[in-house]
Amino acid sequence: MKFKAAERLNKFETGIFASLGAEKDRLIKEGKKVYNLFIGTPDFAPPAHVVRAASEAALSPENWKYSLTETDELLEAVCDYYRRRFNVEITPDMITAVNGSQEGMGHIGMALCDKGDVVLLPDPGYPAFFAGAALGEAEIVYYPLTKENGFMPRLDLLDEEILRRTKYIVLSYPSNPVGAVADRAVFEKIIGYAKKYGFLIINDNAYSDIIFDGRRGFSFLSLEGAEEVGAEFFSLSKSFNVTGARISFLIGNKNIVGALKKLRSQYDFGMFYPVQKAAVAALTGPTDSVVEQCREYEARRDALLSGLAKYGWDIPKSQGTMFVWAPLPKGFTDSKSFCEDLVKETGVLCTPGISFGPHGEGYVRFALVLPPEALSEIADVIGKSGFLNKE
Repeated sequence: MKFKAAERLNKFETGIFASLGAEKDRLIKEGKKVYNLFIGTPDFAPPAHVVRAASEAALSPENWKYSLTETDELLEAVCDYYRRRFNVEITPDMITAVNGSQEGMGHIGMALCDKGDVVLLPDPGYPAFFAGAALGEAEIVYYPLTKENGFMPRLDLLDEEILRRTKYIVLSYPSNPVGAVADRAVFEKIIGYAKKYGFLIINDNAYSDIIFDGRRGFSFLSLEGAEEVGAEFFSLSKSFNVTGARISFLIGNKNIVGALKKLRSQYDFGMFYPVQKAAVAALTGPTDSVVEQCREYEARRDALLSGLAKYGWDIPKSQGTMFVWAPLPKGFTDSKSFCEDLVKETGVLCTPGISFGPHGEGYVRFALVLPPEALSEIADVIGKSGFLNKE
């Protein structure tokens, strides 16, 4: 039988993380040592009280039924957490759970856009941002994040007609992949643009607890006017090391939240009850491990950067996230070729910057998913191989 997949799939390539994962598996099967720094999967254990909550809930047969929606206990826990952590007052109708921020971001365009609406995306940016807008049949316009603009959005460089046609903009700070952190003034400026031109703001707030050098993360919703124009994805994945549980929420403007909730009601029967119990435990329990973990990520960043600096590869310090955004060393210009050759010669696997958009060319991304001593070792493996000195 002749088969033809939907035309919309032609917009997508095989995900970079899937292809890099396949390369990792191939090298391991060949018996080669691989240092895997390409994907941001935390190597820390989830807090014991979170694991215990999920385990105990799973013992009850009642908790294996469809949940259909969030429990009152979970919604109250989210509201209380936002009040304590971000000094933001929200109500249950401003919250919907999603099966991970990637899933939520991947569907947001379908909930908000009509064909031809403009969506503004960061370049470089996380691939799910593109997927969500493309599935919503939006016209995608990129705003460049460059070293020269401090990796901050410059909407003043866009044509006003584009801004008038824009349905939503995606912001992502602390930023994956570039590791930049935006202050409140940056968000306030974008809120002003949103009000002036009538578009929405979707903020990806996955890394608010992983910020370095004395900075402190905040919620975009704590700013005046934010709730009027936007919503944000808030995730427990990186803060509490529960990536596989896919615990995330869209929080903010009731109309935006309601639109995504209505869409999700067509294909989803809600978050598994034991996972909801795990989320409640994380949101209401101690957060000492979250703070300590942030310090550890900072130590990892410093270990990798200081180690590579010994061999002449000077990399600016990321301000947040669990990643390092590294400009290619002198003599290299192609990020994909650099990554392919690096893993062949040293076993070190990282992600080419071009995977995150055209302005990602000239960079690679390292994930800080190994202890400081292991990252120092990796720096030595790269430096002593002579790879960085090739003409």
